Amino acid sequence: MAKSPAPQSLPAVKVSPRGATRLKEGHVWVYRSDIVSADGVPAGSVVRVTDHRGKPFGTALYSSSSQIAIRMISADTVADFPALVRQRIGDAIAYRETLVRDTDAYRIIFSEADFLPGLIVDRYRDILSVQILTQAMDAEPVRQAILAELTTRLQPVSIVERVDSRVRELEALPPRASGLLQGEKSANTFTMNKVQFRYEALEGQKTGAFLDQRENYAAAAQYAKGEALDVFCYEGGFALHLAPHCSQITGVDSSRPALEVADQNAALNRQSLNGKEIEWIEANAFDLLKDYSSSDRRYDIIVLDPPAFAKSKRDLDAAMRGYKELNLRALKMLRPGGILVTCSCSYHVSQASFLEMLAGAALDSHRTLRVLEVRGQAKDHPILLNLRETAYLKCVIAGVSY
Repeated sequence: MAKSPAPQSLPAVKVSPRGATRLKEGHVWVYRSDIVSADGVPAGSVVRVTDHRGKPFGTALYSSSSQIAIRMISADTVADFPALVRQRIGDAIAYRETLVRDTDAYRIIFSEADFLPGLIVDRYRDILSVQILTQAMDAEPVRQAILAELTTRLQPVSIVERVDSRVRELEALPPRASGLLQGEKSANTFTMNKVQFRYEALEGQKTGAFLDQRENYAAAAQYAKGEALDVFCYEGGFALHLAPHCSQITGVDSSRPALEVADQNAALNRQSLNGKEIEWIEANAFDLLKDYSSSDRRYDIIVLDPPAFAKSKRDLDAAMRGYKELNLRALKMLRPGGILVTCSCSYHVSQASFLEMLAGAALDSHRTLRVLEVRGQAKDHPILLNLRETAYLKCVIAGVSY
């Protein structure tokens, strides 16, 4: 394994007064527009960060390509970055040991929220799924340290790397294919909240499942009753949690492969469903809700869990219109006393603006909403108060009366 540079040999990056202010306020990112000098700094370096006068801020990871030019990792000098990575992996695992319940699938490392910028690791029982998203984390000595520590502490049967090609392109990293880094097993069955799910490590979205919704699945199940509709159901997370408590349930998604997996997941849980069949419908959610609301279809509980509508600030206005249309139509379809479970995973949509949108949809649909719960992501996806980007998932559970 290559040695890390000695503290005095770390290259230096100077940030502007605006960048320095961000760091003083506790943020850990500085954008490229606030870099004063990074002359001769190699891509993916561990660097010393100073303000324009030379006052030190600590140690960061430098990207020569990303708009996020530096990501702070310590207020102190870091002499051995691979060793720090190993220590923080251990800390992240220990953190989850006190918090994670009723599942053998959960997030182990959540990038900046675990002080490991650019590293995401999810556990699916005996398989680990790894994403490496920055130049510094992609350096070979660091990759070796990551795999070694995960193997030592968790002893997985396999470790899979899921590659985000777009991120690698933005980071000016060489193309790489998703695949097995260790072991031969790439599929299994995992359990969350006593519900079983099929896992294919090299298929599906994200790292394989929406683990951040795990606690919201369980919360929604507490309100399940009557006829249920799960819109943007993907592989059936909400639907399978609601089904044992409902007389009839329908899951809707535009992806046929996702629905095929959802049906396989339903088969895994046939005993807990008491032979109850879930209806899976391949359809565009907006079109289906428009048709159903105009044809007087009614439900006792509706779940809306769409993909991120606002991937940047530019998308925000259109995203809010999309959220309002979905929620307006869903509210019109709920019976008196019905339950709406509505979600947004768009970081750029704040909790306040999401609730404001929901209030507007309730007003326009002539429904009165009582908020039962305002929730976020599962605890294995921790939130740093000084890094708002770590808080992205909103889940509102509300009761309808009219």
